[in-house]
Amino acid sequence: MQSALSLSFSQTSLPLANRPLCSSNAAPSTTPRNLRFCGLRREAFGFSPSKQLTSCRFQIQSRRIEVSAAASSSAGNGAPSKSFDYDLIIIGAGVGGHGAALHAIEKGLKTAIIEGDVVGGTCVNRGCVPSKALLAVSGRMRELQNEHHMKAFGLQVSAAGYDRQGVADHASNLATKIRNNLTNSMKALGVDILTGFGAVLGPQKVKYGDNIITGKDIIIATGSVPFVPKGIEVDGKTVITSDHALKLESVPDWIAIVGSGYIGLEFSDVYTALGSEVTFIEALDQLMPGFDPEISKLAQRVLINPRKIDYHTGVFASKITPAKDGKPVMIELIDAKTKEPKDTLEVDAALIATGRAPFTNGLGLENINVVTQRGFIPVDERMRVIDGNGKLVPHLYCIGDANGKMMLAHAASAQGISVVEQVTGSDHVLNHLSIPAACFTHPEISMVGLTEPQAREKAEKEGFKVSIAKTSFKANTKALAENEGEGLAKMIYRPDNGEILGVHIFGLHAADLIHEASNAIALGTRIQDIKLAVHAHPTLSEVVDELFKAAKVDSPASVTAQSVKVAV
Repeated sequence: MQSALSLSFSQTSLPLANRPLCSSNAAPSTTPRNLRFCGLRREAFGFSPSKQLTSCRFQIQSRRIEVSAAASSSAGNGAPSKSFDYDLIIIGAGVGGHGAALHAIEKGLKTAIIEGDVVGGTCVNRGCVPSKALLAVSGRMRELQNEHHMKAFGLQVSAAGYDRQGVADHASNLATKIRNNLTNSMKALGVDILTGFGAVLGPQKVKYGDNIITGKDIIIATGSVPFVPKGIEVDGKTVITSDHALKLESVPDWIAIVGSGYIGLEFSDVYTALGSEVTFIEALDQLMPGFDPEISKLAQRVLINPRKIDYHTGVFASKITPAKDGKPVMIELIDAKTKEPKDTLEVDAALIATGRAPFTNGLGLENINVVTQRGFIPVDERMRVIDGNGKLVPHLYCIGDANGKMMLAHAASAQGISVVEQVTGSDHVLNHLSIPAACFTHPEISMVGLTEPQAREKAEKEGFKVSIAKTSFKANTKALAENEGEGLAKMIYRPDNGEILGVHIFGLHAADLIHEASNAIALGTRIQDIKLAVHAHPTLSEVVDELFKAAKVDSPASVTAQSVKVAV
């Protein structure tokens, strides 16, 4: 699931929340580089570091970087700094902690990771991973159920059906596989996995269970839990959170989803594909408020209006009572502004998708004078923890959902890697505006950077102009070949210098297409340079290529880009 979640809650609510593997004959490298897939290292997908001499060769300019997982394994966990048990202690073994731990090993740090629940955290066990398994099913069901779509290909398909338990098992089995692979990857590389609830005892000192250890640096990566507003009674059966929904213990005839952000949208895709009717309950005046308004409008026309979905906007679910004694789930709605009663709904089930809350209780923050802000641990741009007096706590960092900067699994991993860079001597600051986000509906939605309103506000304050470029999937050969021409790509940029301010995509494989834009933002690449790049034809990537080419920039391409064009 993703960040910037739309919230629909009571008045006392808490705001928010492929590249082929190639040659296996490369010699071992002393500084292994690990591939990452969607925020997870390649080892998470079964490419074990212990497999002898499994590696890839990449040619980058004139240098060849040899990637060797065997070298990672043989390097092992380094010797700790004098007077400390570890160079780095990480509290929390989710995707963020895992990313930090593996990067720390690459940097030669003796590393321990503490986990009180299960390795993989929310993403692997109760979030990104199992939800994508369910969405894979919903995508196939939608295609098989779409008679017009099938006929367009000249295909005849009998009525599609599904086995609920089989679908649920697919999600559970995937989570188990990724969790085991994550665990094995850390063990193989030499990360010490310590079991117990971790807490900070004092400067550079951590307790887990009955054990006390010291570390030169400490990272808190404890993640988040589903946020349930007051007045809502969760029984785990008829009133559920995403944690329960991912188990798919039932497919109700009619389910209300409280919140129309990423979590709510993805589950509406799953439930409607499996036959449920859905009612959205949204506190704000429009659905999908966290998205760029133009993308949101198009997405509503495609993802909501044609499906068995209705909605109530501008209302809070002030009270939700589980089904019992033959009575349905009761939902009391009040006006979000006036707090006056609006309506009462009777449904078979209710999913609370009002975002996530940081899991920071019991971490011993009082021992180091750290005061949370709405549960989040305050940090600076380098993820360094700030105490109650506004001072930095030496050698203590917090990454991921627990700091609230950007509640995405891959953002947590990126923050963890950034911290490791810092503690090993590099002053690294992560540009959060370059981190992409995606909603895995059918079609998908993806975005990076600013929305159009945000960009125009920034432009007004800083005194520059904003321009918009757009391209349609209907003009893309590959999308039309797939009979998936519904979609739009939009870029917000500065025409004076070619800076990309934001890119938003709605359409087939939007979540995969966004990365060219996010990498351009991260690297500071300007439109006038990247529009000279070549894309394979016919591919969906040409949607983004046409987007760049549609932009009108006053500044010429850089000397480097021009020379590359001549050379080609």
